[in-house]
Amino acid sequence: MSQRSLLKDMASPFRAIPPTLTAGLGVLVWVLVIGFWILVTLSGYVPDMFLPSPGHVLETTLKFAQNGQLWEHTSSSLKVVMLGFVVSSVFAVPLGLLMGSYRVVQGLFDPLVNFIRYLPVTSFVPLFILWIGIGIEQKMAVIIFGIFFQQLVMIADAAHSVPRDLINAAYTLGTRRIETVFHIVLPATLPNILDVLRVTMGWAWTYLVVAELVAARAGLGYISLKAARGFQVDVIFMAIAMIGLLGLCTDKIFRLIRRYLAPWAN
Repeated sequence: MSQRSLLKDMASPFRAIPPTLTAGLGVLVWVLVIGFWILVTLSGYVPDMFLPSPGHVLETTLKFAQNGQLWEHTSSSLKVVMLGFVVSSVFAVPLGLLMGSYRVVQGLFDPLVNFIRYLPVTSFVPLFILWIGIGIEQKMAVIIFGIFFQQLVMIADAAHSVPRDLINAAYTLGTRRIETVFHIVLPATLPNILDVLRVTMGWAWTYLVVAELVAARAGLGYISLKAARGFQVDVIFMAIAMIGLLGLCTDKIFRLIRRYLAPWAN
């Protein structure tokens, strides 16, 4: 590929570019961000107690990894997020398909769902503690409450946008009305459903700190809040970086799943 052709592809919307160039651009962004971080810390403009250097954060991370604390807190947070996300998705996907396919189901649930999804999750943390206790179930409840109703609305919108020609063609071929949801609507919306799950998985990670805000004894959100009380900014950066890394890994996994289950939409 000539340089002129490559520049044309880069300047054209939706035009594919070589995978090596995509990877190189991603690496370049990280180099620029970390380089800027290093320059700021070396300049002394920001005190180390507010912005530790990358080397200091890396040293703290290695120390936590060697004594096992990093893996203990990471596994605790991963368990909370995954369990909450799975429970939410198991109920949100079929109910969202029904809401998007049947007006009677939409009319029944839509007002309540659209009311609840605007409520702040943090205000329900004390209630969850009173109702459920302070175990892992309470943390899962925060994750579920934060993403379930958003998943419902997004999946219902995806199902509602299925072309009516597909539904009419299915009726013409003899498909029963009750079968159209899982034989027609589900395959047609599968790429969008996977995108919804990928996006809401990211939201689940952002609600992790809220889930571990009260009465937690382990987790990345817990050590971050604990470090804030002692001005251990390097530990906070370590916890933030781990959450971001775990979120990036789950995002890549969902991209691979989408590529495998819905190759026609890639």
